[in-house]
Amino acid sequence: MTRVRIMKIGINGSGLLAKPNLDAMVADIVKSEESGMSSYWLAQTGLVDALTVFSVAAASTSTIELGTAVIPTWPRHPQALAAQALTTQAATGGRTILGIGLAHKPSVEDRWKMKWEKPIRHMLDYLGVLEEMLATGKSSYVGEVWSYVGEAARPTENPPKVMLAALGDQMLRIAGKRTDGTILWCVGPKTLERQIVPGINSAAADAGRPTPSVVCSLPVWVTDQPDKAREIVAKTLTIYGQLPSYRAMLDIEGVDGPADISLIGSEEQVAEGLAEIAAAGATDFTAVVQGFNADEHAQARQVLAAAN
Repeated sequence: MTRVRIMKIGINGSGLLAKPNLDAMVADIVKSEESGMSSYWLAQTGLVDALTVFSVAAASTSTIELGTAVIPTWPRHPQALAAQALTTQAATGGRTILGIGLAHKPSVEDRWKMKWEKPIRHMLDYLGVLEEMLATGKSSYVGEVWSYVGEAARPTENPPKVMLAALGDQMLRIAGKRTDGTILWCVGPKTLERQIVPGINSAAADAGRPTPSVVCSLPVWVTDQPDKAREIVAKTLTIYGQLPSYRAMLDIEGVDGPADISLIGSEEQVAEGLAEIAAAGATDFTAVVQGFNADEHAQARQVLAAAN
């Protein structure tokens, strides 16, 4: 079996959010650390607060990094998010990664009833407040969209890493110049090599920053029924082939939908897929583990552990 040694492997447990149970989520984080996974990631959706889950899980773990993938910026003021992220960073002993993103126009306008206007300006202003609050506990930033003037004591002087969900050229430049990296979804090896990695690395180099992390996340399913599995993934993830930002990445990849770049098949095929993603420049891979039964889930985790 091909081994991947140049890319850290983690788990994306966001599938558990469909039927949220705090004990189950904490148990999955503990299990992931015990199996040698480098990181564990949760989306910020529905009525589960990802950072709070990590604060709870901190008492039962000691090494695994805990990242949000991602927290939408529109409904949460950057000063409020800084407070929560710093508290979680203190609770986890410095293992928090704060992943943020713009979300999408349909969710912003249809669910939150906000106007999708000037998204790039929105993110620049958001980082303007957030970065100052995390780094120093004070901000004097007054922007067009977000502002905060004030200061307060921090629960830790070790701020969490900040990563940005970035796919397009402008967001990749912001991520490279301002943050510790990017968190991806629905991105395959061709897109990593042609779009993501050169874009963010060039921006970081221009800003004199360290090489950023590139965190790739995809479904992983070890099975002897790959066609059936791919059909299920295609149906489940249909929406991601329709949202413009993801559609653009899938077009670069030359595929119809997310199922076509998911790692589905035998242990060897999944391991080869991981190696291809690593070779394309991803620094981290986080698996959304799938399976028809417990054995397939276990097989997938074994392949990931071997790759790690």
